[in-house]
Amino acid sequence: MIRHLFVFGFGYVARALAPRLEAAGWRVSASARRLEKAGDLAAAGIPSHLFGPHGLTDFARVFQDVTHLLVTTPPGEAGDPVLHAHAADLERLRSLRGIVYLSTTGVYGDAGGAWVDEAAPIRPVHQRGVRRAEAEQAWNEIGETVGVPVTVLRLPGIYGPGRSAFDQLRAGTAKRLVKPGQIFSRAHVDDIAQAIEAALALETGAVLNIADDEPAPPQDVVTEAARILGVDPPPEESFEAASSRLSPMALEFYSANRRIANGRMKEELGLTLRHPTYREGLRAILKAEIGNGA
Repeated sequence: MIRHLFVFGFGYVARALAPRLEAAGWRVSASARRLEKAGDLAAAGIPSHLFGPHGLTDFARVFQDVTHLLVTTPPGEAGDPVLHAHAADLERLRSLRGIVYLSTTGVYGDAGGAWVDEAAPIRPVHQRGVRRAEAEQAWNEIGETVGVPVTVLRLPGIYGPGRSAFDQLRAGTAKRLVKPGQIFSRAHVDDIAQAIEAALALETGAVLNIADDEPAPPQDVVTEAARILGVDPPPEESFEAASSRLSPMALEFYSANRRIANGRMKEELGLTLRHPTYREGLRAILKAEIGNGA
């Protein structure tokens, strides 16, 4: 049986995932919000279908042989955009075998720096986290209705090629903001991709945290990136002194403090992290840049 993954929201993570799946014999197709994005996907060999204000114009044709679904699109004020447009269509599907929904560890809210696993209560402190928690529940309900497993992967900060402290240092935008006791978790995009591939093979639903082994203050990551590049890191600055200049998104980022536990991820997905800490991840990024002539 041909395995066909349809991706709603083909972005940074899906770009890392698609080559892995295609090498394993999968077909991959996706939605696109704009014609320009559809053109980019076509150039990358990914068939795409426009997702307009009312969703896909020909859902039945597009989904006639889709076996698996990956959803990365963030929910808005009206809820999850895919379900808003296509909940009834999805409930009628007979070819579907599994759904993976990418959520966020933001649903846990603030843990005061403590370790957080999947049994922790859902206590989002911002509206975006509330919407994600609601979307998780909605997708689980769709899975129950259709009779297919739904795996919710809760992601922390995502980094990788083109999206790392190296890029910030080169652009002159890197900061070392120090908020005593503040800890963040993160995951390299390659490890997220391999987690999704493993999740697509699960026969029962699950909720799994995806994170590396070493939560760390963000200024430590910038310091390590500067050391690897052989440049001086930006000066440390207190979070309190800088807070008036930060965007609402950055302030939200710093308002929650938690360490994300990944034991269940390793157990249920059989995952061995390629980048167990940000140190290995940064070195791999630079090695890839050198290999690509960057």
